[in-house]
Amino acid sequence: MAAPTTERPAAPRTEDLAPARHRKVGAGLLTVLTWIVGIGFFFPILWMVLTAFKQEADAYTTPPTLFFTPTLEQFRIVFDSGIGPYLLNSLFATVVSTILVLVLATPAAFAVSLRPVKKTQDVLFFFISTKMLPVVAAIVPIYVVVNNIGMLDNIWTLIVLYTAMNLPIAVWMMRSFFQEVPKELLEAASMDGASLARSLREVVLPVISPGMAATALICVIFAWNEFFFAVNLTAARAATVPVFLVGFITSEGLYFAKLCAAATLAALPVVIAGWVAQNKLVQGLSFGAVK
Repeated sequence: MAAPTTERPAAPRTEDLAPARHRKVGAGLLTVLTWIVGIGFFFPILWMVLTAFKQEADAYTTPPTLFFTPTLEQFRIVFDSGIGPYLLNSLFATVVSTILVLVLATPAAFAVSLRPVKKTQDVLFFFISTKMLPVVAAIVPIYVVVNNIGMLDNIWTLIVLYTAMNLPIAVWMMRSFFQEVPKELLEAASMDGASLARSLREVVLPVISPGMAATALICVIFAWNEFFFAVNLTAARAATVPVFLVGFITSEGLYFAKLCAAATLAALPVVIAGWVAQNKLVQGLSFGAVK
């Protein structure tokens, strides 16, 4: 009886391994490139934070000072300069305008998505066309109107303008979220006797809550960073944080360390808001806001 023969598996050929190696090398290069781009975007923020802990003399050195003794003196000077009222004005205007935007954008986006109206595309184009007008072209009539009604240097003027500024973007974003909601949910709620308002409140809104969080965060960022309206329509009582930052640019020159300390404090609320809402933000952006 012949002995059984055992055959060794054939070794993979070199030409078969080449594509796999190329894919690994390509993935490695893409990872390195991504890290370089990410560090490039983050480096100015890191440098701003580091400069905030320097003395003014260290902030002006050439080449830049990499090793220094950290100090909180610049933050103390910023607080002594009266940043508190500016932070409160920005916080109040941002929070109230964002709430108003969500209250107004939710039914509008619902109407043009799950309950379309006549000429829906014309309505959507009208919403987004309001963002096409340069702000500088509208500041003169806005200033005249605000001055005539006695609302200059009033925080409610900024709230109205921030709401109008963010509303078109919010409608477009939330419309894409509403379109991701299965129509079967509304049909089931309607068969159970739920009214349209109740279906929106108890069925649709819980589903699109991540999208609402993403929309709210975008509105918060735009309202918090807005400078043009604030610098032209406010003076002392309603000025916001961006206006406060301009105070460190004087005829004597730039106070880099103080400006970086103030900018770090100004950026913290938005960074904290983004960190708190990061899970909802990722869910919202993958839910349909960015396709």
